[in-house]
Amino acid sequence: MAYFEIGIYAPLHSENIGTLWRTAYQLGAAGIFVVGKVHRTQSSDTTRTPRQIPFRSFPTWADFLQHRPIGSRLVGIEMGGSPLQQFVHPAEAMYVLGSEANGLPGHVLEDCDAIISLESLRHPSYNVAVAGGIVMYHRQFFTKSGSGSSI
Repeated sequence: MAYFEIGIYAPLHSENIGTLWRTAYQLGAAGIFVVGKVHRTQSSDTTRTPRQIPFRSFPTWADFLQHRPIGSRLVGIEMGGSPLQQFVHPAEAMYVLGSEANGLPGHVLEDCDAIISLESLRHPSYNVAVAGGIVMYHRQFFTKSGSGSSI
């Protein structure tokens, strides 16, 4: 059975976490996570997402790695990675986005099984929650999610 979660490393704005959480629920994620920041729920969350899929917070990257699901592939979402259009999503994946200001640090990228990027027309980067939504949408509707990959 296919399984995925998505999260943000060192997020700066709780609004982005809330937006990603609701989008993750809509697009079939098993949960979301953050590394390095505690999150408060948003009063604007009309679907009561916290009751639908879990949110986990990890104080450090090492703690996240220790507690991620066994067998899941770590997929970084970062400028300069392989194009999303060509990516075959692994059956079990943990997608990680970088902070709004700094992206993913080198030590996180080194731990990733794959790094994917999103093409754009004007500015090279997307809002972190929007980038996560695009990747989840691609996983659910443009590929055979859970079919495995070479990573």
